[in-house]
This record gives sequence, C-alpha cells and structure tokens, in this order.
Amino acid sequence: MNVYKDYSLKHFNTFNLDVKTKYYYEVFDENELKDIIKVIQGANNFLILGSGSNILFTKDFDGIVIKYKRNDIEILHESENDVLISADANVIWDDLVNYAVNKNYYGLENLSLIPGTVGAAPVQNIGAYGVEVSNVIEFVEGYKISSGEKKILYKEDCAFAYRDSIFKNEFKNNFIITRVTFRLSKEKKINVSYRDLQNYFKDVSINLITASDIREAVIKIRKSKLPDLALFGNAGSFFKNPEVPITTLELIRKDYTDLPFHKINDKYKIPAAWLIEKCGFKGKRIGNVGTYEKQALVIINYGNATGEEIKNFADEIKKAVYNKFNINLEYEVMII
Repeated sequence: MNVYKDYSLKHFNTFNLDVKTKYYYEVFDENELKDIIKVIQGANNFLILGSGSNILFTKDFDGIVIKYKRNDIEILHESENDVLISADANVIWDDLVNYAVNKNYYGLENLSLIPGTVGAAPVQNIGAYGVEVSNVIEFVEGYKISSGEKKILYKEDCAFAYRDSIFKNEFKNNFIITRVTFRLSKEKKINVSYRDLQNYFKDVSINLITASDIREAVIKIRKSKLPDLALFGNAGSFFKNPEVPITTLELIRKDYTDLPFHKINDKYKIPAAWLIEKCGFKGKRIGNVGTYEKQALVIINYGNATGEEIKNFADEIKKAVYNKFNINLEYEVMII
C-alpha cells in the first residue's frame, strides 16, 4: 500500500482539474483493501476512484481517495455457447471490450471507447448504442464497508436502471467493487438497433456484421461526435436523457414537430442534447467553459476552468432547459 498526503488529482479526473486530496491510498490487493476499510468505516470523507471519467471536483477533497490497483482479466468458465469473463475493478473498460472482441465474444462491442474502469461500469450502469452493461453482467464482487464482509451481488441484486444501480443508492459510500464478471456469447448476437449503427451498416447484410465490425463502427461514430480527451477536458455526457410522461411529450411536439423520442414502458425518453441545443447552448462558450460544437451534451474545460465554473455553466443549462421545456435535467456526472 502506498500513502500520499496533499496529492494532486489532476491526472485522475478527465476534466483535468488540479485539485488535491488530503490523502491518496494506492491499494494493491484485497488484504490491503481490508485494512483500509477499517480506516474508513463510519466516515463519509472518502472516495473510491477509478479513472475519474464521470466526476467533477468543485474543490479540493478533504478526505481519503482510494485507488484499487489490481487489473487482471480471467476466464472463469467456458461452454459451447457462452463464456464468463471476470475483470478486476481497475481494468480500463475499453481494454476489456477490446479483449472480448478479439476473442470473438459478443456482448460488449457496442460499449466500445467508453472512458473509465470496469469497477465504475456497474455503478453507473454504463450504456451506449442500444446496450447497457447490465445486459451482460453476471455478478459483482466487493466489500461492504460498514461490516467489512465480502459480498457477491448477482445482476438481480444490483437494482439496475437507466444510469443507476444499488451502488448509487442503498450501497452508496458503503461498497467497494473489486471485480465484475460478465456472461458473453460465443454465438453471434449483434445489436444494430441504434439509429447511428443502422445508418452505418445500411448497405451491409446483417449476416456479415461481426463484433469487430460493430466495435470499429462505434469507435468511428464516437470519435466523430465527442472531443479528444487529450485536447479538451470533459466527462462525456454531462446530463442524463430525461424520461417524461406523454402529456409533456405532446406539449413539446406542438411547437417542435422534429422532437426525437423513444418510448420506454409508460414514459418517453428525450435526448438531453436536443433540449440543450434548442436552448442555444450547442457550441456556446462562457470564459473557460463551453459545450462541444458537435455534441451539446458534452461540457468542455478549455484549459483553465475551475470545477466551480463548470458546475455554474451546467446550472445555466439546467435553468434554460427548465424554463423552456419545464424539464429538470439530472446530472450524469457525480459532483464532489
């Protein structure tokens, strides 16, 4: 275990904010993790950090940041039809996707190029291009902080919902994920239901499309829409896509016949990016902060912004969308 005091987190958050944590712990195995759990039991001033790709620090962190460093990938079981792959929490998410696709396993390819680590994936229930990670999670391993006990949570235990899970609610600040196991298919099972993928493969027979083809397509589409993290600090989608009742949908469609939407049970999901763009924020910049010119859902640090500036800019977007559409956007990014 390595312990650092007054440690900069600039390279541990994708907004590239130069904030510090009072203590930074690097933990290399589960025995060390058990020791640190004893330190943080009963405390609220700690943070389990992956790659910091879904977090906004508005100030220095007056507490303990913990980084679990194990990053192995292991095949637990393999049958004729599927395979169980287990990955440590610190494995880079896209490395796992690439590993699975190279072995011709199906299930993760639509989630290519999402920044972050494996351990963060079930917390957020990450999703893209018609797939959510909960579709393929078998179980999640980790430690309950309050008791120090190791637990295995199967998919049905995780309360997965749109960008939500038990780890953001009942187990918030009370669970450290160490490994996630996925059930992937060895049989060809592709999902090209998302409009961008349909357009990409419109001239290709579905029988010819492979997991590798989908990964390549998703990477190209994402790169065409999203800013390069090496150039502009950002956390990807800053807001969740809101789900509204039919009354709200019909009210908006009276003035905007081009409103895109997707029915989910008894609600209708509207792209937050469309709402933000209609409020005039696409490509808008105020000082050191702005939205990306190609994707209004992405807020950019142009180099010298503070976390507070970014938060204030996001609040202005929320206010504009509420005033225009009576819809309250929710943050997808965690604000610290």
